[in-house]
Amino acid sequence: MAKLNTYLNFDGNTEEAFNFYKSVFGGEFLAVNRMSEMPGAEQLPDNEKNRLMHIALPIGHGDILMASDTVPSMGHVLKVGNNSYISVFTESREEADLLFNGLSAGGEIEMALDDMFWGDYFGSFHDKFGVGWMINFPRQGQGHS
Repeated sequence: MAKLNTYLNFDGNTEEAFNFYKSVFGGEFLAVNRMSEMPGAEQLPDNEKNRLMHIALPIGHGDILMASDTVPSMGHVLKVGNNSYISVFTESREEADLLFNGLSAGGEIEMALDDMFWGDYFGSFHDKFGVGWMINFPRQGQGHS
């Protein structure tokens, strides 16, 4: 397994939270992507288009704190307990399949493991114990490991 990172969810204030974390930890953001950049964004209400789809801040020696905003128009509801995920970056598609299928057994799949528009092989779910997981095989040379 290549890397585990913490992934947080916020309800519209990810950017504020991450500017705060950056002020404490220092560093520069590795990625800042808005909901307006995803396919189908024209269907989002105007007040959701500027929400963050993904942000990443390196912390310490190789660890990355990542997050996104929820999208209420897509049925996302932030509750304490679903605002964090364990994000696993794998070394192969096969490892991603193995971990996704094993850990999601008996759980609830949110996003099936598939090739995503940003180029990575990605999926997310809550396992049978309610723990949130994101499995990601990054496109070559683009990983957060």
